[in-house]
Amino acid sequence: MIELVVASLILIALGSALSFKNSKAVFLTSLVALLILLLAPAYRSYVVLVIAIGVLNLLSMSVMRNQIKGVDYALTALIAVATVYVVFTNDVAMILLMFVITSIPTYVLIMTSEGTAKVDVAIKYITFMVLATVLFLAGAMLLVYSSNVGSDYLYALGFVMLIVGLGMEVGCAPMHEWVPDVFDSADPIPASIVASIAKIVPFVVAYKILVMTSNPVTAKVVPFVAFVSVVSMFVGNIGALTSTNPARILAYSTVANMGYVLATLVALVNLNWIYLAFAGALLQLMANAFGKVGFFVSMKENGASSYLMYALAFSFIGMPPLIGFWGKLFILLSLVKVGYVWLALILVINSAMSVPYYVRLARTLARPTVPSFINAIALVAVGLTCITFLPPSWFVDLARAIIGGV
Repeated sequence: MIELVVASLILIALGSALSFKNSKAVFLTSLVALLILLLAPAYRSYVVLVIAIGVLNLLSMSVMRNQIKGVDYALTALIAVATVYVVFTNDVAMILLMFVITSIPTYVLIMTSEGTAKVDVAIKYITFMVLATVLFLAGAMLLVYSSNVGSDYLYALGFVMLIVGLGMEVGCAPMHEWVPDVFDSADPIPASIVASIAKIVPFVVAYKILVMTSNPVTAKVVPFVAFVSVVSMFVGNIGALTSTNPARILAYSTVANMGYVLATLVALVNLNWIYLAFAGALLQLMANAFGKVGFFVSMKENGASSYLMYALAFSFIGMPPLIGFWGKLFILLSLVKVGYVWLALILVINSAMSVPYYVRLARTLARPTVPSFINAIALVAVGLTCITFLPPSWFVDLARAIIGGV
């Protein structure tokens, strides 16, 4: 696998070098760099879905007329490469490196726009992300170190630091202060990248670190995760219900969705069900990515086909057999299996709370169906939400293989 990653990185670097002559060349080299990863020897389903999100992000970026000499294509592809490779390694240094590689490119992407660079947005975003990265990395290292020296206090401290850093990175409440303002002020295209593919690696890394360092103290600190997830669900859904701006609705929906995903980490109290929790987390992250790309790209052109907008909304709500339904179902099953029935009930309540604002968002962005590049991107996003038309037992097997190798 490492050979494929190196080949992809070489192509991305080559494209970046050529960007000063022809910015469109970076799009082609970045696209080829992602397609090379389809030759991955394992975890094919995960790789295909991540590459699909990466390609959607590249296509979305091409909608922008003024870019950073095309280097933004390379940065987007770099995030996708890291997102693929992170499931193939269990080396702590490489896992944390993938976290950093995913985070740093977003510092540049978030300020891109068709006018002047949105420096004010970038400053707020970068300030939170730097603090999030420091907390996450310090927490991860403390967890690994505490496992070696057998210190329960260091483990508890590292656990809390990692969860706080993770929450700040992905936008969980109450560490979500940057999310509404950044999503509202940033250009919809880079915001779609930050809201979609950039959310996957932090959770995969958190899962790997927490599973490999799990010990009897874990059950005592896991309630902290449950508390943060509940706060994030309610803050996100209430914020979205009381917002009228589509960008802010999507921002708060991200806060709620990250709360759903964070809730899966309570399965650490019983590792027999961690694979089911991980499957639910990944499916929910994929549903979030497809939906955010479709909605944000539609916002760029003031709306898209009404059929597509409602289809994306139904996936977020959790209507079967769309991918959003299966993500939430697996999350609920994992919570019940490990004894957190009350948290599962809160998740169901919050899912019901989300129905009005997703329908309202779809209605706001709905436009007559006409052939267009934006509709084509949204159509692909909708098509990807339908991959779970049949029960995705294959995804559970995939999650078991990934998490079982930790």
